[in-house]
Formats: sequence, structure tokens, C-alpha cells
Amino acid sequence: MILDTIFDFIKTTGIVNMDYKSAIMIGVAILFLYLAIHHGFEPLLLVPIAFGMLLSNLPLSGMFDEGGLFYWFYQLNKMGILPPLIFMGVGAMTDFGPLIANPRSLLMGAGAQFGIFTSFLGAILLAGFNAQEAASIGIIGGADGPTAIFLTTKLAPHLLGAIAVSAYSYMALVPVIQPPIMRLLTTKKERTIKMEQLRFVSQREKVIFPIMVSAVVSLILPPAAPLVGMLMLGNLFKETGKTLRLSDTSANALVNIVTIFLGTSVGASASGPTFLVIDTIQILALGVAAFMVGTAGGLLIAKLMNVLSGGTINPLIGSAGVSAVPMAARVSQKVGQEELPGNFLLMHAMGPNVAGVIGSAVAAGVLLSMFQGY
Repeated sequence: MILDTIFDFIKTTGIVNMDYKSAIMIGVAILFLYLAIHHGFEPLLLVPIAFGMLLSNLPLSGMFDEGGLFYWFYQLNKMGILPPLIFMGVGAMTDFGPLIANPRSLLMGAGAQFGIFTSFLGAILLAGFNAQEAASIGIIGGADGPTAIFLTTKLAPHLLGAIAVSAYSYMALVPVIQPPIMRLLTTKKERTIKMEQLRFVSQREKVIFPIMVSAVVSLILPPAAPLVGMLMLGNLFKETGKTLRLSDTSANALVNIVTIFLGTSVGASASGPTFLVIDTIQILALGVAAFMVGTAGGLLIAKLMNVLSGGTINPLIGSAGVSAVPMAARVSQKVGQEELPGNFLLMHAMGPNVAGVIGSAVAAGVLLSMFQGY
């Protein structure tokens, strides 16, 4: 009787019910935690993602089963609620001054979206995904997790787990992926170019900008309105000088809460049996290719602009055109200072960086207009 009870108990433990796919994902989760905690690779993103992945892959935990804790967090993603709220927080933390001072930065941000459309074509031609699935995979190239989630929930919700994990993982690994591409596509001379200080941007300009962008983008691409609109609303809270409490809540308490919900649910969606399939491997490969092409696209546009300007633009800032803000801008600054200590590129890189945020949302709007209901 006692032995039967012991054996029955053993059968209910996670150790006995562990499968190799869950074990692999637990190993991946531990690796992500190591990178986030020990090496500081975007811990605010990677820690909740990795821990959600760990918990959902512990056998019989039920964390991601229907009705489980992470299941309900995940529904907020599927309903398209969390991504726009993240965008509002990003807007409240973002200074669009560098972009307003140097509107040419928009071109670098646009160039960095090239990875989205090349990956879209690759997903169709090389991997056999349909147009809606390919659009959802391609948006990974924008290095914008909330946008990837928002678009995928509309076009290919069955791929949401793989695409969300891929997008956020590559966002967190910006400091690893981008520098080799930056050094490969630029010369020593280009990397040491010093840029002139940006002009002063008035408060009036900063207040008009989010209102104007919201109106223009929403009139041309209505599907992009939830993302661009909330991004600009958060920024307007910041710039009016009259809504500081709203700005502070959006940029701190609210965005932190939403990041916990979004990060843990994204990680929890990567359960071994459903995640470790051929489609996921293809998505991961296409996603990193999209991100690399996007980085290269921004750099090449910046190189062209440097030639046309007579050598006044450091091409390193073009890599910040992907919308991983402010991570990509910090990488531009870091690589620039490694080449020439005292060369401050951060504010110049913030122009393409915030342009990339707008660009990825616009690209999502284009893809939604083309393929929603397709």
C-alpha cells in the first residue's frame, strides 16, 4: 500500500513526465537568463521571457494550459491590447527631437525596414509560407516585438509564439548581432567621422510632431493607427509639460507592468512540444536574416547619404534604423567610441532609431492593408 502510494506520487512529478523537447527549452531558458543577468543583454526583456519559458516547460506546471496564469496573460496579446500599451510607454520615454532636428534620419529608418520585405519574399519563395504568414515572419526584421505581436495576431495567430519569441530574442541580442555587420560594411575612416551637433528643437515643434504624425499616418494607413497613435499619445504626454503625471505613469509603472505580462506570456508560449518544430526553426532563421538585412539596409542608406553630404554623416548611425529603441542607438555609440574615443554618436543615432519605430509600425500597417482578410 505504501509502495503504491509512493509510486503514484512519483508518477505525478515533473521529473518522470519530462520529455526531451521540454528539457531543451529549459536549457534555452537558462541560457537566456545567463545572458541577461551575467552579461546584461537587455535584462528587462530577457529575464521575464526566459523565466516564462522555464515555467511553461516544467512538466505538469499547467502555467500555459487553458485557464492557467500565463494563458490569461497571453490572451491580452492575442486581443492586441498589450502591444499598443507598450508603444504608449515607449512614446513617453522617447525624445523625437533628434528626428525633428534631422528629418533625413527618416531615410535611414526606412532603409532598415528593407529586411521586413526581403524576409517576406524569402518566407514565400524559400519556405513555402502563405502571404499572411510570410508578412508576420517578415516583420521580425523591424526588431520591434510589440509590432510583431500586433501584426501576427491579425494575420497568423497560430504562429504567434514562434514569432514573438524570435522577435524579442533578437531585440535582446542587438549588441551581439549588429556590431559584426557594422564593421563589415563600413571602413575605419567612415567609423571615425565626427558629426556636427544637432540644432535646438523647440517645445512647439515637439508638441506639433506627434499630433501631425498621428493624423498623417492614420489617414494614409488606418491599420497602423493603434500602434502609431498610442506611440504619439505617450510622447504628447511627455512634451506638453501639462501632463507629467500621465507621462510618468506611462513611462514607468504602466510600461513595467505590461512588460511583465507580455514578456512572461511570450516566453511561456515557447513550450517544447509545440515550439520545436520545423516551422519554428524556419521562422528563427528567416527572422535573424531579416534583422541582419535590416541592419545592413540602414547602414547602406547612411553610407550613401554620407557620400552625398560630402562625408559629414557617420554610417554607423544607420544601423540604429531598426526600431530596437534605444538599444540600437547605444550600439552605434559603443562601436563609434571603440573606433574613436570621445566620438559621441548617441543623439545622432537616436534620429534613425525613433524613425525605425515609426517605420516598423508603418510597415505593419502596409502589410495589414494588403493581407488582412486575404
